[in-house]
Amino acid sequence: MPPNKLSLMLLFICVEGVYGADTDEMKSVLVTEGDSVTLNTDVTEVQRDDQILWMFGPKGTRIAELYKHSIDMFSSNETFGDRLQMDSFTGSLTIRNIRTTDSGLYKLQIHSNRGNSDEIFSVTVYDHLPVPVITSNSSDCSSSGSSVSRCSLMCSVLNVSDVTLSWYKGNSLLSSISVSDLSISLSLPLEVDYQDKNTYSCVLNNPIRNQTQHLDISQLCHTCSGSVHQRSVF
Repeated sequence: MPPNKLSLMLLFICVEGVYGADTDEMKSVLVTEGDSVTLNTDVTEVQRDDQILWMFGPKGTRIAELYKHSIDMFSSNETFGDRLQMDSFTGSLTIRNIRTTDSGLYKLQIHSNRGNSDEIFSVTVYDHLPVPVITSNSSDCSSSGSSVSRCSLMCSVLNVSDVTLSWYKGNSLLSSISVSDLSISLSLPLEVDYQDKNTYSCVLNNPIRNQTQHLDISQLCHTCSGSVHQRSVF
């Protein structure tokens, strides 16, 4: 066989191998605990001989299947209780009142006369965000007794994970601190002048939500009167 024809045949085989292979498509789904989420198959209407299979977790545990218009939930109630529902027309999977323990990989397999497809949903469930608490624990006066004072503030949140806590001056970021997987308490300090007229806010956020506490300097910070004030805004 001439070299050119042999090269062309090898090229065709390589291209067919690449495009003919089954590949898993990954979709990222972010949701807050307590909400409901639907993982869609994008199937308009399931035919009788179509098989739609859902699996969950690193071991690929079968949790729901639709075949010949019959739904089998296997033993998914051991993990999800009655919170899991499969649509009999589309094969889409709905998780109600979702929990952080429902985070993980959900694999979808579709087998039909029109072809086969695999898809993976990466579901991340975030805790509800608390509102940050701003406290003032000191008021420093100059030795001359001037009415100008500096106010030391602290913005805090308890038992959080996968969040960022930040101080803003208007729309400008002043400082921030982040935590990933661990559930811990965060605190972020700020010092301002009592006479400062700028707008400050403390913001707690994760990839899908945020909680903001605005600073009222007149409420938390006071001129020197011979005593130290300790107040908080919730």
